[in-house]
Amino acid sequence: MEVSEDVLYRIIERGLALGAKYVEVRFQNDYGYSVTLRNNKLMGTGVFKTKGVGIRVLVNGSLGFAATNSLDLEDLYKTVENAYIRAKATSRLRKNPIEFSEERPGRAKYRVVEKKPLQELKIEDAINVLSEIYKNTAGEIKEAKLVSMVKSLDIHIQEKLVITSEGGYVESYIPRLFIGVNSTLLYQGRSLQRRSEFGASRGAELIDEWKPEVKVRDELLNLEKVLIKGTTPPNEKIDVVVGSEVVGLIVHESSGHPMEADRILGREAAQAGESYVKPDMIGKFRVGNEQATVVEDPTIPGSYGFYLYDDEAVRARPRYLYKEGLLYEPLHNRHTARIFNTSSNGAARAMDYASEPIIRMSNTYLTPGDYKFEELIEDIELGLFVKSYMEWNIDDARWNQRYVGLESYMIRNGELAEPVLNPVLEFTTGWFYSNIVAKDRNLEFYPGTCGKGEPSQGVPVWFGGPNVRLGKMRVGVLK
Repeated sequence: MEVSEDVLYRIIERGLALGAKYVEVRFQNDYGYSVTLRNNKLMGTGVFKTKGVGIRVLVNGSLGFAATNSLDLEDLYKTVENAYIRAKATSRLRKNPIEFSEERPGRAKYRVVEKKPLQELKIEDAINVLSEIYKNTAGEIKEAKLVSMVKSLDIHIQEKLVITSEGGYVESYIPRLFIGVNSTLLYQGRSLQRRSEFGASRGAELIDEWKPEVKVRDELLNLEKVLIKGTTPPNEKIDVVVGSEVVGLIVHESSGHPMEADRILGREAAQAGESYVKPDMIGKFRVGNEQATVVEDPTIPGSYGFYLYDDEAVRARPRYLYKEGLLYEPLHNRHTARIFNTSSNGAARAMDYASEPIIRMSNTYLTPGDYKFEELIEDIELGLFVKSYMEWNIDDARWNQRYVGLESYMIRNGELAEPVLNPVLEFTTGWFYSNIVAKDRNLEFYPGTCGKGEPSQGVPVWFGGPNVRLGKMRVGVLK
């Protein structure tokens, strides 16, 4: 760590001396680099480093936050004083004073183990990795045209030290690797675009495990067939199977976001949207059938959204957002936990030192079932399998949603058949979770950057699930 513990403890003492009931000091150091290529040409490289201290204080039922990129003691004193002044100034405006849930403060040091440290992966090595993805694909696309392939590799090291006036002390080191590939295929005036993403928290050994040059090539070869030979789905209602990527996005948007406690309470309404969930629905409202269990778990080893303690020094654990169709447990920080008369489940995260910790998702997924994929479709006479998505949207309350399939196939007599071009799935959150017929055992995760808050914060997440068979529905076509 680039700041001494003694300095941070002195900041806490100053905040308490000013009259704060609670003081939280977080040193955060984020650094790494990004490399971008278009086809085989280098578009740019960039090195980033954001380092500083964020301070929160609770004064007369009001929270104040201030941050600085200076580690000088006098500047840190000024920063905690600014946080105190802000909290005190707004305290008389609050109708409902902020209180925190009683929690056992976490005391821990942890770090993600890397077999090949990301800091040793040179920019030249990253360029070679990205170049290989294009080389391995360009010559294989025969009939369609690979118009462009924009690839990026990002390394992000995150170091944190959170100390609280209640005895919390959490030091962490999390390295994250991300590869994104944007590809555009063109054939006789029609086009398909695909963004392939790989992300996790570990070392450079992930590149060998992911084999992005193979996975991107194989997927684009399949999409070439979809673009050239893709048909239109039938007009009548048919059985639909959605792939794990689509399922993951659905649960992130229609389970994760509406079960954020601050959104349930209306805080996010003017920023990132609303929620169909109301406080009195928790534990009472059934949104789906017994197959609808959605878990949110930041403790999954190697996950993109990994952490063991949140930024309030609360120990993280798996959370059941929906349990067998029942609205079960929102994501909480200590403030919302007190309002709901429960305990925090460790969901407070900040993007960087200059951002305030807010309720965030980490790794969200629909629990898998017991079937093999072949068993999932074996008795479908006529149906559709939507493996991946091209575009999507959902309303502010996270109820009405729409997904356009990318790699999709008809199902005929229990087997995958001809490709389908641009099928459209439209349904409500309630319909989706109530019409899960079966799930296979294949649990897969996909990385993303989840945006929320004002000012906006983006944090790494995983979303995923199994392949899921739904009840019969009408399938539209993108025009």
